[in-house]
Amino acid sequence: MNKKLQTLKYIVSDFVSASLTWSLFYVFRKLYIESAKYGISIPVIFDNRFYWGLILIPTFWILIYYLTGTYKEVYRKSRLREIGQTLLISIIGVLIIFFSLLLDDQIGSYKNYYQSLITLFLVHFGLTASFRFIISSRTSHRIHNRIIGFNTLLIGSNENALKSYNEIQNQTKSSGNKFVGFIHVEGKNGNSQILSKTLPHLGELSELKAVIKKYNIEEVIIAIESYEHENIGKIINDLQDMELIIKVIPDMYDILSGSVKMTSIFGAPLIEISREIMPDWEQSTKRFFDILISFFVLTALSWIYLIIAIAVKLGSKGPVFYSHERIGWHGKPFFIHKFRSMYVDAEKSGPALSSKNDSRITPFGKFIRKVRLDEIPQFYNVLIGEMSIVGPRPERQFFIDQIIVKAPHYKHLHKVRPGITSWGQVKYGYAENVDEMTERLKYDIIYIENMSLGVDLKILIYTVLIVVQGRGK
Repeated sequence: MNKKLQTLKYIVSDFVSASLTWSLFYVFRKLYIESAKYGISIPVIFDNRFYWGLILIPTFWILIYYLTGTYKEVYRKSRLREIGQTLLISIIGVLIIFFSLLLDDQIGSYKNYYQSLITLFLVHFGLTASFRFIISSRTSHRIHNRIIGFNTLLIGSNENALKSYNEIQNQTKSSGNKFVGFIHVEGKNGNSQILSKTLPHLGELSELKAVIKKYNIEEVIIAIESYEHENIGKIINDLQDMELIIKVIPDMYDILSGSVKMTSIFGAPLIEISREIMPDWEQSTKRFFDILISFFVLTALSWIYLIIAIAVKLGSKGPVFYSHERIGWHGKPFFIHKFRSMYVDAEKSGPALSSKNDSRITPFGKFIRKVRLDEIPQFYNVLIGEMSIVGPRPERQFFIDQIIVKAPHYKHLHKVRPGITSWGQVKYGYAENVDEMTERLKYDIIYIENMSLGVDLKILIYTVLIVVQGRGK
């Protein structure tokens, strides 16, 4: 499946819908609203205002849809829920357009305002919902008829696994699971021989991540026995830093307690492990402001970069920037960039954390570390999507391996983009040892579980105070 192509279909569809709406609404205003006001038939002339609207109005709608998460999970859309979301967003967007662009129109009576508002809403919602319904219906048809599907791995090899596999495979309409194979959890593989006849056995639990990467797994279904349940926490923890959907077969207690939610009339009852940390609109807004602020810092404040670069070069021999590999979102490595604050070959004896009176730090390096100016090249990392302005600080694999021994839940940090600043960074500054890194971890975990734009704003305010007061270390 080509996710980028599917997303492009929705974007083009929404752009065309918005363009058609603006064109039809423009004609409506000329032929009805303005003609009624002046008492004569007004000819439809497409002037500059029309053409500017034809560019700006659809762009406005695409931005709103992006910020509200419309273009996420484009293959897993519920048509009914999509119509409801389109209805709500159309109401909000039409009101914004009306009060910002149309309220100053010259009209014959106030009834014309209501007519304009209702017409704009009905045309926009009708066209947008119709085009989207066609795309999502065609996608649903292809999924239900097993033309396309999501690479799925079954975890388990006993009675529950066999039962779950048969139930999903025998559905009248497919829920999209294209089983690649199964792996076993323990030595008791009572039904592995039966499963192996129709489903490849890909290995054991210790090989889970390797199997997922090798077969491009998009969804994991955990179908293990009650005596194997102690492994569920470990499995979910191991998969936290991977971009996939995790589902667990429920027992009767889960069903009675309300943990099992209906997602499809024809689908098997499964508990989906929620990976949503923030609502879609907040995630998109956070990313939008990351891009906006980073672009501003990298352009408008470029003179600051030049001054710091000259000072670093004059302060000690060596390159201006220091770049090295860190582990980021979904456990993917990337190169983080800083202004060099240490002497060259500071880690010639191996990776080492900095300390309060570290002799490896240059005199100018001490200053820029105190006011966090050594970190500002990371706005480039933010701009290209490797980092966020606020998020857990990324670490090197060398230290992650040590942290995980003491705190296996460290992998939860990879659920989000790492940040230039974080709650742990505000509390601790630069960690001087693995124990401090582990202690800082709990603040980053709490941040992730409580992520919101409001929390990000508070962390930014405290970060600015640290920079102004020079309290960094």
